[in-house]
Amino acid sequence: MRVCIVGGGKVGFYLAKTLLEHGHEPVIVEENKSTCEAVANQLDIPVIVGDGTSCDVLESAGCGKCYSLVAVTGQDEDNLIACQTAKKLFKCKRTVARVNNPKNVRVLRDLGVDIVVSSTDNIVRVLEHEVETAAVRHLLSLGSGTASLLEITIPEKFRYHGCTLNDIPIPEDFNIVSITRGDEMLIPRGQTCLYTGDRLVCVAKDPAFHAIVRDWRLPN
Repeated sequence: MRVCIVGGGKVGFYLAKTLLEHGHEPVIVEENKSTCEAVANQLDIPVIVGDGTSCDVLESAGCGKCYSLVAVTGQDEDNLIACQTAKKLFKCKRTVARVNNPKNVRVLRDLGVDIVVSSTDNIVRVLEHEVETAAVRHLLSLGSGTASLLEITIPEKFRYHGCTLNDIPIPEDFNIVSITRGDEMLIPRGQTCLYTGDRLVCVAKDPAFHAIVRDWRLPN
């Protein structure tokens, strides 16, 4: 797979190196000449000196023959323009942009970037998903990290002990898939009750999960 990488800094360099090791064909576009020389001296790949937001430069890099473009410069605006240009003018199948400001994630997605990667958001998700407690165990990330498959053990002194699911306020984006009580597994219905010690397998978007943690007073 041919991949055009806009930005030859550390992220772009190691991305190109990894893609090359995996049998792909990366090409780097970087406007800093000394950075280009450093990359070219270490990797046997095409390195183009120029502005990755320029149509002429992307054409020189063979963007039209690339399956995807990945923009990893330090400027969110440049990453957006590079992705839009690759998509609209060079018909790249997939565009990926790194964002330095997490507030720009939604903007870039709304403006047509296929995959938006925020280092800050990723670190937060790792911290939230990997730190397990006695009450919550993360099983699987879903929806590009925006949702999770979780196992929740109902703690002692549960505020809704003995209440039916119909009587417990549950967010729309939180769904209980199964309940294990002792050796018995239950498929939950509205009249199913929750008790201390029950183990729930749930699918939830992150905001809904955080709401449940607060409302159910799950230990963390």
